[in-house]
Order: sequence, then structure tokens, then C-alpha cells
Amino acid sequence: MAEGKVDPVHQFTIENLFGTDHWAIGGFNIAFTNSALWMLITAVVLVLFVGGGAKRQLVPGRWQMAVEGFVGFVDNLLKSNIGPAGRKYLPYIFSLFMFILFANLLGLLPLALVGLHPFTATSHFTVTGVLAVMSFAIVLIVGFSKHGLHFFSLFVPHGTPLPMVPIIFPIELISFMVRPFSLGLRLFVAMMAGHVLLEVLSGFVISGTNAGALTFGIAALPSFLLMIGICALELLVAGIQAYVFALLTCVYLNDAENLH
Repeated sequence: MAEGKVDPVHQFTIENLFGTDHWAIGGFNIAFTNSALWMLITAVVLVLFVGGGAKRQLVPGRWQMAVEGFVGFVDNLLKSNIGPAGRKYLPYIFSLFMFILFANLLGLLPLALVGLHPFTATSHFTVTGVLAVMSFAIVLIVGFSKHGLHFFSLFVPHGTPLPMVPIIFPIELISFMVRPFSLGLRLFVAMMAGHVLLEVLSGFVISGTNAGALTFGIAALPSFLLMIGICALELLVAGIQAYVFALLTCVYLNDAENLH
């Protein structure tokens, strides 16, 4: 920010924290960055949350009920999309869903009020893309280990006329290969767009306030009220995007398990 102006993209800048000069693998710098820091914070908060609620008391408290509620939610998601065979994926889907949810929510904390600047790791395609590739790799491993080369029948819908197979097969294959890109891109775009919009509105609030009472009433105040509404919407989006990512991963795993 300079002279009351806000750069909406600055919040996504990757900054090296330490290890800049000496940490490298294969010539590529692997310095510890602000993105890595907030992913680490997310992981620690998630472990503390789950660990604190894993007491298995006969009469569960609110914390335990919250953790069990999330586990039950993910378990039902797997059952409804994959069936009984989906139970073995519960640890992965639960970890995936909770990590994305916590990363999204931590990036929305108003820590700037105390001088800290939260970083939303899921607003970078490098992070969401890796999560998507991990899910896609599991789908491929499950598909080929369980069905072998018969897994390729997934790309030829049942009942397809033989003359249409050379046309349908490459179309279905391309659609399948695009899945990790679309999966990671959806989460990245949703989180980035909301943060950019909030930053732009904050610029209106700052500029309008500095310009005088009239501009404050016309531009700054409505922008501030809109920011409050968008912040509430962003909380909803944070949960929805985590759910959509987990849901689509379950759908893709169902294809690998059952060849639908």
C-alpha cells in the first residue's frame, strides 16, 4: 500500500522467510516461504483440532462432537458416492477436506488488526494443483491396481457402437486427463477472486475516507458495508470449496473403484 492505494495482488506474493541463499535441490531454491509457513500453521492447527477432539469420552463434549461430526460428514460423503468400498479412503478424504477448509478459513482471519498478515495458501495454483495431482494419482493407482488394463474401459461408455469407439475414446480420455487441472483451478480461482474483491473494496474505503465526508458517504461507507457481506460470503465459499474438492475426489475414486 502506498499513499492510500491498495495493490490487490500484493497479498498473493510469495516471500522467502529464511534459507534463501543455501537451501537448494537440483539447482532449485527451496527456501521456507510465507506460503509454506501458513501451510505448516494449517497442519498444526488441524492436528491440534483433531487431537483435542479424539478423547472418545462416553459423554462427548462440544470439541469431540465437532470432530466426530466432520468425520461422520466425510464418511457419509464416501458412502453415498463410492459405497462400502469407500470407507478405506476416509483418512485421506478427511485430511484433504479439513486441510483445505482450515487453509481457507485461516486466510480470512483479520490478523492485520494486530500487525500480522495471513496468507491463503489455497489462493495459489501451485498448492491446489499439487492437491489435485495427489488425488488424481490415487485414482490412477487404484484404477490400474484393481482393474489392470480393463481400466481403459472407463473411456468407452457402455453401449457405445463400435464405429464410434475411435471418436469417443480420445474425447473421454482427454476429459479424464483434464480433471486434475480443473479440480485445482476451481479452488484456486474461487479463493483468489474473493480476496482480490475484498482488497479492491478496502482501497475504495481508504480512498473515500481520505477524500472527505461527501466521498466517504458515497463510496467508502457502501464499500465497507459490502465488505462485511462479502466476508460472510467468503466464509461460506471457504466451506463450499473444501466440500466440492472432496466431493469431486470421491466421484473420481468411484470411477476407479467401480468403472462407472
